[in-house]
Amino acid sequence: MNRIGSAIVRHPHRILGITALITLLSVISLFRISFNADVSSFITEGNERGEAFAALQDKYATKDPVNVVVSLPDRSRFSDREALVALAAFRDQLSTLDGVAEVAALIPAINPLDGSAITPEFLASAPDMLLQAVTSGPLSDLMLSPDGRHTLLLVVPEGDGIDVARSIPELEPPAGAEVTVSGNPAVYASVIDVLSLFLLLIPPVVMVLLVATFYANVGDRRLSLLALVPALLGSLWTFGLLSLLGREIDIVTVIVPIFVLVMGSADGLHFVTHFQDVSQELPDQRDRVVSTLREVGVPMILTTISTAAGFLSLLAADIRPIRQLGVFAAIGITFAGIISFFALPAILTRVGVRRAAHHALLGGRVTVGLRWLAVRRWTAVSLVGIVVVFGAVFIPKLTIDSDPLFMFGSDHEVRQAFERTEDLFGGATPLVGEFVLDPADPGGSLEAARLASDELEALPGVRKVFSLADLGASVPPEAIASVDLPIGEMVSDDGLRFMLLPADYSPSDLRAWLDHVENSDEIRVLTGVPVLWDEMARLILRAQIGSVIAALVLVALMLWFTYRRLRPTLVAMIPLLLTIVTLLGFIAASGIQLNMITAVVSSIVIGVGIDYAIHFVAAIDHARPAGPGYVLRAIDRAGRPIVANALGIAIALTALLLSPLRPHHHISGIMWVSMTVAALGALVVIPALLPREGLEGT
Repeated sequence: MNRIGSAIVRHPHRILGITALITLLSVISLFRISFNADVSSFITEGNERGEAFAALQDKYATKDPVNVVVSLPDRSRFSDREALVALAAFRDQLSTLDGVAEVAALIPAINPLDGSAITPEFLASAPDMLLQAVTSGPLSDLMLSPDGRHTLLLVVPEGDGIDVARSIPELEPPAGAEVTVSGNPAVYASVIDVLSLFLLLIPPVVMVLLVATFYANVGDRRLSLLALVPALLGSLWTFGLLSLLGREIDIVTVIVPIFVLVMGSADGLHFVTHFQDVSQELPDQRDRVVSTLREVGVPMILTTISTAAGFLSLLAADIRPIRQLGVFAAIGITFAGIISFFALPAILTRVGVRRAAHHALLGGRVTVGLRWLAVRRWTAVSLVGIVVVFGAVFIPKLTIDSDPLFMFGSDHEVRQAFERTEDLFGGATPLVGEFVLDPADPGGSLEAARLASDELEALPGVRKVFSLADLGASVPPEAIASVDLPIGEMVSDDGLRFMLLPADYSPSDLRAWLDHVENSDEIRVLTGVPVLWDEMARLILRAQIGSVIAALVLVALMLWFTYRRLRPTLVAMIPLLLTIVTLLGFIAASGIQLNMITAVVSSIVIGVGIDYAIHFVAAIDHARPAGPGYVLRAIDRAGRPIVANALGIAIALTALLLSPLRPHHHISGIMWVSMTVAALGALVVIPALLPREGLEGT
């Protein structure tokens, strides 16, 4: 460390120049950021059910439609001429929007009898009998509610439909009618808006909360700001790298800069705190840097590796965004560690520092409190007992969230629109499937498809199954391939696409449908977003188990290679195991379900939680040569930055409560509990595992 410290003091301008250049390149790269709002795309690759969904969409050249529900006032019905005229006019407005390929409506655009256009003017003067014939087409059962007050229009986009979903609410609805927009494109549009808002709002709030927390423990404004610089630059470099590589930002990876900010700030905080401690003792800048690196340099390297290892353990997951989160968060933590090790000391050589810990709001009180807890070993026994009982009671109650709208709360307009569409028409996101079609016997295939439809509709949770087989005798079997409906292609050389509209169904109902399809000779496949999210639930459980095991193994190996002894390895691991038990128990006890975002937290907590044990054990080893009382001296030295970092992470992640996404709120609560137990576990349990002489001298 002497050589490194001397080199930093001699060449600070070179180090800071390289840092500034990389930062500038990262800022330039940010202009290439793009977003991926298609949450269903997360499991369409490398997964059997996901690939079946993608293959069916490709086979029938289908797009996810935007669902538009038009609701009339209480006394009006779509059997009224005025309502039909207004509906036709609204249908035409939708058709003229940019990016709309076609619109499927109760009133078709073309008269199937003579090929003439069905315009509002035509409906205004058409005979009543003709109106009844026009509105009783093959899609009327799908698109008109039983009471006649609500109708569904399917707006089929040319592309992803995001711009279309955003444009529809700007249209003038039929007089007195209410318009509800749902469907996957509406979700994607909302997600992109959320991602943009998240990146603009949350990181600045996180930084303010971190600096305020650090100041409460450090008592120096400049040092509090400087402690955050490595994490801020590490986050910026990471997003610059993401953009440079052409990676898209999604609902999972959007939280990468937050994790890098709050968890990458640990090394910066430890360095400035120890630098502050030695600033009064050592007037020479070189001596200050060398002394600080000698005391915290190795722990900084180890904690950077351990935190990165926690994120890299997410590579054990089968879910692409989670793996991407793990890789880039690990890269960001590494960037922050390198900056803390080189650029931060270079900055501090140019900044005057005074010892101000005694002016800090919490610094001295924290140290006194930790000393009190450490010398009373019953506090450690009590903490371990409470955690073990808590985990034994609640961990078995963990559940997995298979809700496709898991990211939205119950009061969010997207969820309310989906629920309204589902109540009226059986699902804002229908399932799709394929019946077997024998080209040599189309009549027999249609009859078999009709029987298979009846069997599906008899299953719990199924409202309606629609395919060309429902057209019955109105279309000869040999002409089935020429039928053109405005809901996408419905027939191929060897299959009939069908839509399954669910009613109020449960995950067990969904699995019963899939089991039925497995045993059916007439149904080739049943898939759709609900099926993909049911599969996602299975992958999330596997990701939770696999990533936790991988993180624990990586951290244990790192500690073993560092200490080369079993005792200190186990001593450092015990507080971490207590933290994991508390974390999983809290998730279950609070009613939070595991989903794509909350499932990654355990591995992250492992990587971060072990940092406190590493820094505390290093401080103990540093204080041991001075004789008895070394644990208390280690608390004096390391207790303040450990608590400051734990509080910084917890308080900073409180900013996630401002996010419109529900799982981010859950992460805030999870990290408060986890960081509290991780810090207390290290500072209270580790002293109880060491000889009594370490606590002498009080």
